[in-house]
Amino acid sequence: MTADGPATAAGAGPRRLFVYSGGFLTQPRIRRILSLAGYEVMLGKPSGPDDLVGVWGHSPTAPRGEAVAEWTEAQVLRIEDAFLRSVRPGRAGGEPPLGLLIDDLGVHFASARPSRLERILAADRLDDGAILRRARDGIERLKAAHLSKYNDFDPSLPPPDPGYVLVLDQTKGDASIAHGGATASTFREMLVFAQEEHPGARVLIKRHPETLARAREGHYDESHARGRVSFLEEPVSPWTLFEGAIGVYTVSSQLGFEAILAGHRPRVFGQPFYAGWGLTADENPVARRERKLTRAQLFAAAMILAPTWYDPCRDRLCSFEEAVDQLEAQVRAFRADRQGYVATGMRLWKRPHLQAAFGRERPVIFEENPSRAIAKARAQGRALMVWAGKERAALGEVKLNLPVVRVEDGYLRSRGLGADLVPPISLIADPIGIASDPARESLLERLVNAGPPPGGEWRAERLIGRLTRSGVTKYNLSDGALPDLPPGHRILVPGQVEDDASVLQGALGVRTNLALLEHVRVENPGAVIIFKPHPDILAGLRPGAMAEADLRRLADAVVAAAPLPALIDAVDEIWTMTSTLGFEALLRGKPVTCLGQPFYAGWGLTRDLGGAPARRRARPSLAAFAHAALIAYPRYVDPVSGLPCPVEVAVARLAAGDLPKRSWRTRTLAKLQGLLASQSWLWR
Repeated sequence: MTADGPATAAGAGPRRLFVYSGGFLTQPRIRRILSLAGYEVMLGKPSGPDDLVGVWGHSPTAPRGEAVAEWTEAQVLRIEDAFLRSVRPGRAGGEPPLGLLIDDLGVHFASARPSRLERILAADRLDDGAILRRARDGIERLKAAHLSKYNDFDPSLPPPDPGYVLVLDQTKGDASIAHGGATASTFREMLVFAQEEHPGARVLIKRHPETLARAREGHYDESHARGRVSFLEEPVSPWTLFEGAIGVYTVSSQLGFEAILAGHRPRVFGQPFYAGWGLTADENPVARRERKLTRAQLFAAAMILAPTWYDPCRDRLCSFEEAVDQLEAQVRAFRADRQGYVATGMRLWKRPHLQAAFGRERPVIFEENPSRAIAKARAQGRALMVWAGKERAALGEVKLNLPVVRVEDGYLRSRGLGADLVPPISLIADPIGIASDPARESLLERLVNAGPPPGGEWRAERLIGRLTRSGVTKYNLSDGALPDLPPGHRILVPGQVEDDASVLQGALGVRTNLALLEHVRVENPGAVIIFKPHPDILAGLRPGAMAEADLRRLADAVVAAAPLPALIDAVDEIWTMTSTLGFEALLRGKPVTCLGQPFYAGWGLTRDLGGAPARRRARPSLAAFAHAALIAYPRYVDPVSGLPCPVEVAVARLAAGDLPKRSWRTRTLAKLQGLLASQSWLWR
């Protein structure tokens, strides 16, 4: 027997799971998770004790399955959402769950008999150091990212003034109430206790998300909001609310569990799974629960050991951490994009990819005329979106008095060039500045200065390992074999597009490929200098080509086509203006000298001959910087599922080449622009 339910014998086929509720048949995600967990969902009649009957918790349809199970002597398997579910509640937005609790003993919220989760809490040793460390990191990560079961709240909203008592409402008819030893009158009793036990304190009633969405009715109405009692009307983050609360009162809400994680000892009037373990003040205790647990042990059981988590991008079961990675990507996109954008100055070929990345909540409005774009953004309460480096050309020096988001490609982009119209798998949307422009602060700088969240460095170290093992880089071009290179101390000098924003904004005295090579040769007269032209320049799509005579005079070798990871491995150091190749070299352990001020300079990771902004005061480890630059700063969209995804999914797609083919229109346009290279303004 496993934490997820009855184990399928090694080599055996899936167990038959007969269902009698439409939800199992109409929700593909639930069927898929059950299938991957070893169950074959079907209709019909069980043939005996080897078959299972699946029911949804103690829902109104559960008695059907229970009756069939009793009649056929089949075992009941109860299924419920795991404790991190989705952005919106299922009823409010129709979103499927990210994981399930699959239980052959009972249901976690029904206290009449032990559930599989309760068995883990009561009987498992829960002393494994690695799991407890994961649990502690998991708690802190949920706090830092403001993640909960449902996530359609706004972490930026200010909380009420501290010193209030928090009373957690639930929806009427919630099975966890009746099956947790409570009734509707328990909520009235709880509200009285909250006032009596905290004389003079404000009492805030927090409505359930489904009540706020008007999908289900709660237990409190306006008649309860009198005197010291009021409703919290704004969708404030629960984690922010807990910080200012002097007491938390609940019947069986999951927020009671999260209150424990936030450091509270909630007053509990029902019998939820988290009550009875020494972490709550229980008005109606469960006699059989006598064990005393730590917060980390409770979390380990409820979040790591008991649930079955699902990765919707890679269509497989996954760990708790991978589920958080996915939920964080989806929640981040929801929170950033829900007000919508008006984009101006965006080329036609980019628009479908921008729509896919940023238009899930409200479709992006594309308006070529900047004045009309500004007017639409103001009228509709949207942010203005511009391509980084084109902001001044598109908007001039107008004081906008509205949010502006600057967009550019991320640092793990595609298998092919943007100038060749290959769509990006990652994009940056920066509401502060942009990392390629050192003249002003960017969101990346804030992220680096703030440091990674708990577990972030460990995640980034694993990511760096995946990148180096798989050979994934920004463009992932198929460049053939590495040629023989001259012996000696090899310095790789990457060529750059000379009108690229990172050069125009981040390069200082050295601004051309010719000046770069001349400087490197003067500073390193005895070194073997290897020059790699930028692929856009080789393709004739961007300016920066050098004369053959200059190349022969300054470089010992010109490597036009070579796999970038192997080339980096074959050299001793890299000198660059602002090339992203310098960052890729850092990830592979090579020393990097910067003549300009790229996004990765000034943090103590590079030798900076071009100086660095004083704002860059942090001295992160390479893993901490990689977390900011590759995990926290860019946004990734899975090209297969279309979902916002974590960087790990993007790396897997790029490594495997698991990417959709470009349309014939895009391929034709890419060929046409090659013929019209001198008219690059048409597509850039």
